[in-house]
Amino acid sequence: MELKELVRLALEEDLGDGDHSSLASIKPETQAKGDIYAKEDGILAGVEVAKMVFQQVDKDLEIKLFKNDGDKILKGDLVLQVNGRAISILSAERTVLNFMQRMSGIATATHNIVKLVEGTNCKILDTRKTTACNRVVEKMAVKIGGGQNHRFGLFDMIMLKDNHIDYAGGIKNAIERTNNYLKEKNKSLKIEVETRTLDDVREVVEIGTVDRIMLDNFTPSQIVEALKIIDGKFETEASGNITHDNILEYAKTGVDFISSGALTHQIKSLDLSLKAVIDV
Repeated sequence: MELKELVRLALEEDLGDGDHSSLASIKPETQAKGDIYAKEDGILAGVEVAKMVFQQVDKDLEIKLFKNDGDKILKGDLVLQVNGRAISILSAERTVLNFMQRMSGIATATHNIVKLVEGTNCKILDTRKTTACNRVVEKMAVKIGGGQNHRFGLFDMIMLKDNHIDYAGGIKNAIERTNNYLKEKNKSLKIEVETRTLDDVREVVEIGTVDRIMLDNFTPSQIVEALKIIDGKFETEASGNITHDNILEYAKTGVDFISSGALTHQIKSLDLSLKAVIDV
């Protein structure tokens, strides 16, 4: 889904046939200012999306930025100011904050994890464990926080996970059928295969014709053994049972990527607030 359309749908969901609270209580010609402040420390994300929301509500609203996507913010920091019709500001307020708070929460969580593996060559990846229809902004937030995006959906990369392999009748069948399928459909997609044991790793290496091997629920010592077997022939990704406490140990094994669904589905939104500015 394109970002512009996502913003349109979010506004439609919130506004319905009108912001009757504002329409009922505020004169249409009333001009106003609104400041968005940080109520806690973190990494800011969603500023560009917020600008899009304000502009879709009212193209005459003026936005002044004090912080940008990716900036570290502290409690009390002024992030942006919006100027224009008071009704327009209030009609956009909740949608703006919903996007910014969740995106900033994801960016903050990602930043904290990336910092934990600093000094290694390991890259942190997100997954498809996202909020329905909000994947584009959640994956944007991961990148703002210093992580990298895994595949966006089911269409842009082949990932043969445990269920695919079991339904296909084994690793060999799954890989061979996948390569035949891509050839028949004239598609060029990367292939990743999930492995559950060192024997699985040996089998994938022997078969070849894949791009990346996922090491699922391996211990760090098992990953070290797996990397010896793989011998640099394929990209490697670790996933499963990886926490803040042990992620550095995993990263130090030499694995190329660590993927974490928690980046987008187990985060706390960062608290931001829009306050009316009353000139006296």
